[in-house]
Formats: sequence, C-alpha cells, structure tokens
Amino acid sequence: MKVVVTGGAGFMGSHLTEALTKKGDVVVFDNFSSGKQEFLKKIDVGIIQGDIRNFKEVREASREANVVYHFAADPDVKRSSSEPLENFRVDVSGSLNVLEACRLNDVKQIVFASSSVVYGNAKMPTPEEAPIAPISNYGAAKAASEFYVSTYSQLYGIKATVLRYANIIGPRLTHGVIYDFYCKLKKNPKQLEILGDGNQKKSYLHVTDAVNATLMAAQKTGKYSLFNVGSEETITVKKISRLVVSTLGLKDVQYKYTGGRTGWPGDVPIMLLSIEKIKSLGWKPKFSIKESILDTLDWLKTHFR
Repeated sequence: MKVVVTGGAGFMGSHLTEALTKKGDVVVFDNFSSGKQEFLKKIDVGIIQGDIRNFKEVREASREANVVYHFAADPDVKRSSSEPLENFRVDVSGSLNVLEACRLNDVKQIVFASSSVVYGNAKMPTPEEAPIAPISNYGAAKAASEFYVSTYSQLYGIKATVLRYANIIGPRLTHGVIYDFYCKLKKNPKQLEILGDGNQKKSYLHVTDAVNATLMAAQKTGKYSLFNVGSEETITVKKISRLVVSTLGLKDVQYKYTGGRTGWPGDVPIMLLSIEKIKSLGWKPKFSIKESILDTLDWLKTHFR
C-alpha cells in the first residue's frame, strides 16, 4: 500500500511517517520550509520536495496512492494574524489542492490534521459537537479546510478522517511555548519574557500519543469521521516556564510578562478537549503533561546547545 504524507518532514509529520513505514511504502511530500531532512535520515522513506500550493506537484506526488495523510501547513497561529493571505494560500488553497489531487488520482482515503483552535473560546472540556467559532486566521483556515474535506467525502466518496489536535509536544519540536522558552533562556539565562499574563491554561499531548491516536482513528473509522485528540490534563504557562527554568538548572531568573489575558491576537487562553470519542476506540494517552514537557526539553538540550 502506498501512503503519502504531506508535511512528512515536519515535527509531527516525521513521527507519523516513521510509524507508517512499519506498515507499507511511504512517500513524504514536503517543501522543507519548516520540516527538516535530518528528521527523516533514519527512516526508510521516499522523499519528494514540493509545495502543496503547486497543484501539479501535489497531483504527481499522490499518483497511485491509497491514503494521503495531509499534515502540511503553516503552523504559526500568531503569524496568521499579520500574514492572513499567505496563511490562506498554504492552509486553505493548499488543502484544496491536496483534495483535488486525491479526487483525480482516485485516492481512497485522506486523513487531515486539524486543530483545537477551530473551536475558539469554547466551553470545556470541548466535545466534537461544539460550535465552530475560530478567533484566529489559522483557526479559520483549518475550519474551512475541514468543510472541504467533508464535502469531498460526500461528493466523491473519499473516506475521510479529521483530527482536531491539542498542543502536540515532544522530540523534534520546532515551535510553541516550550521551544520559545528554551530558546529565550539559552540566549539570556537571567530573564524570560512570557507573552500574556502567564495564566493561559491549555492541554498538551506527547507526539507519540498523538501518532497512535491518528493511526487508530484512520483504521477504525467510517466514510467521514471526526475526533478530538488531546490529554485530560491542563497546565498554565507560568508552570511551564518554571518547569523549563528548573530543568535547565537556572536560578534567579527574572520573569517578564507582556500582560493581557492572551499571548497574541487570536490566542485561545484556555483549552481542554473532550476525548471520550477517541477513547471509545481503545486509545488513551500514555504520557502525562509533565513527562511530555520533560521529554521535549531532553531532546532540545541534546539538539540545541
């Protein structure tokens, strides 16, 4: 079975690719804007360098594929506010290119990486039935792409699985609050700038747990299925900052807050997903949030000295 992973050289995409190679032939399609060749060095996988904004490249890469895991995206929620058109080109137009390529190439299944941010400021724990009300351009792009996935499934019979992920962390992480804190403290171990007031409280999930949930959902779902994927714990940004500082063995660090309830325009300050639906398939997280953060920091300390 041929499987294509768009964004397969990225943080989560590379972990997914590694797991999929144990089941069949895998081809990674990536423009390496954020993905890295080194993440694929020890993985037996085909690599096609290309961009989801280029329809011809996407269609050629997905020929004879049975399944496409669409994980390519511009993951910077904050940047989507200042560069909305570019975010649209990548996350919406790019996703539509992938779907159209699947239709023309008669691909049987697509698995789409969406996000918890499609819910915006929702009641918690947030179930899959909650209203779609994004407050960021990134969230709007993910929501629009979800609707296209749904219509392509209904119109053209493509089996589709949509996964709304919480914050995913772990080895190979290249963005997000933990990565940001680590880089800031390596540059200046005496001061740490924290966006917002530090009281933002969110769910974080280890990438291994996220990949296991993805594979299970893809195998056990019907024509069109939608799942939240996250942990049942939350942690504040303040607690994360102190955990990073203590793990790095730093003392007398001055914490500087930019202020405000959110870290940036479009930031969802509190997030916890209901994961009862994905748990009904037999999945549950194996890593606690603290274990996930420490594992992320261990990797960062080894690779970013």
